[in-house]
Amino acid sequence: MTSAKGLATGQLGLLAIVVIGISTIAPAYVLTSTLGLTVAEIGVHLPAIFIVGFIPMFLVALAYKELNADSPDSGTTFTWVTKAFGPFVGWMGGWGLLAANIIVLSNLAGVAVDFFYLFLAQLTGNPGLADLTTNKLLNIVTCLVFMGLAVWVSCRGIRTTRSVQYVLVGFQLLVLTWYTVQAFARITAGNASVLAFSWEWFNPLGIESFSAFAAGLSLSIFAFWGWDVCLTVSEEATNGRRTSGLAATIAAVAILVIYLVGSIATVMFAGVGDTGLGLNNPENSENVFTSLATPVMGPFAILLSLAVLSSCGASLQSTFVSPARTLLAMGFYKALPGRFAQVNSRFSSPIYATVFAGVVSAAFYVLMRIISENVLNDTIQALGLMICFYYGLTALACVWYFRASLFSSARNFIYRLCAPLLGGIGLTVVFLQTAVDSWDPSFGSGSELFGVGLVFVIGIGILVAGALVMLVFYRRNPDFFTGRTLTRDTESLVIPE
Repeated sequence: MTSAKGLATGQLGLLAIVVIGISTIAPAYVLTSTLGLTVAEIGVHLPAIFIVGFIPMFLVALAYKELNADSPDSGTTFTWVTKAFGPFVGWMGGWGLLAANIIVLSNLAGVAVDFFYLFLAQLTGNPGLADLTTNKLLNIVTCLVFMGLAVWVSCRGIRTTRSVQYVLVGFQLLVLTWYTVQAFARITAGNASVLAFSWEWFNPLGIESFSAFAAGLSLSIFAFWGWDVCLTVSEEATNGRRTSGLAATIAAVAILVIYLVGSIATVMFAGVGDTGLGLNNPENSENVFTSLATPVMGPFAILLSLAVLSSCGASLQSTFVSPARTLLAMGFYKALPGRFAQVNSRFSSPIYATVFAGVVSAAFYVLMRIISENVLNDTIQALGLMICFYYGLTALACVWYFRASLFSSARNFIYRLCAPLLGGIGLTVVFLQTAVDSWDPSFGSGSELFGVGLVFVIGIGILVAGALVMLVFYRRNPDFFTGRTLTRDTESLVIPE
């Protein structure tokens, strides 16, 4: 059976959706790519910033759950914000979601390239192979190959995605558990320069300034981002109204536990110094596990490289689910040209939308790799802006959409007003603070364009570009923007099982 958009229904149960959600978040990739950056902003207070970052994300997840129960739709933010605030705001919400996914896809591919050549170096015993990632042309070509493979798997439909994710996520979590246990074992045995654990690490008030707090929080929010893919597949789930929202909540809580345990083990083992294994060492900050793999896991270090590589590969593939289905929904509701609404009958997959997302992601990576030598740092910082924008907008849309029922029960007051409002306001504050701070070229990697920080150029520039593109489609496809194809009263398109 298929939904009105042509997607196959009943393909995913609770476990499958949780696995896809975890794979999109990619804990191994996030830990290696953000621990150094976050420590540079807030020092040893990693547990505090992860917990504080989890709070608005969890509140927003409750908003998503409410909206999905009312109107399950693969367009998620685009569809719900349109229903609440109208077509123009909804279109920009969809653009923010697409931009966030495009940015992270390029970043995932970049980290995958680094760990691919590190893996080859460890496998062959030739350290020089790890340096091949610095060859710009080879780096770009390898990245394009990875993206091509991810697009190919995604085009084969959600069932293929499910099978691939079971293997990659299972391996990733197994090795992360091994790494954490081994790190604590070496600390206990006195085989590491141990930084003593302190409960002060859980105190967010110990962070030096609000700017540092906002920067750390933006990175923390990025670390949790990706669970919303659980709602994106609601049309392809069994009992999508309930299962997808529950899966998103489970995935977010599981990730919090992984981050807390993993970050504590890493900080205690490596410390926060700027030399040696220290997390503030610039040579370690982009990919922490490249320096810690051998000291922690010894001869099994290659498994950690494989885990990060599989994490990137899993997330690279599953992340295509969100932009492809958002583009599908935008095409279906005529916010974009009709070809985006095409679904392959054999695989029940939006192949055109998936390939389009892959091409744009690849082009973005090539451009960023040419402009900035610190592409990973800058794109992660800019991604935080995009996430705060569209998550915050969705949370506030929940409040407005359900405004008539906010005070009809205690449950509605909490789940439809308090939680979404607090989450939306929190993310809006982080968005504004990060935007102001990122104007300064010293924010992020220090790269700039005409005297303006590259993080600001990427983040805000993409939103401005989105507004301009929206105006073009407003002239070409007026039906959506005049409220003829998607309104508050448009019924859910999911066909019940």
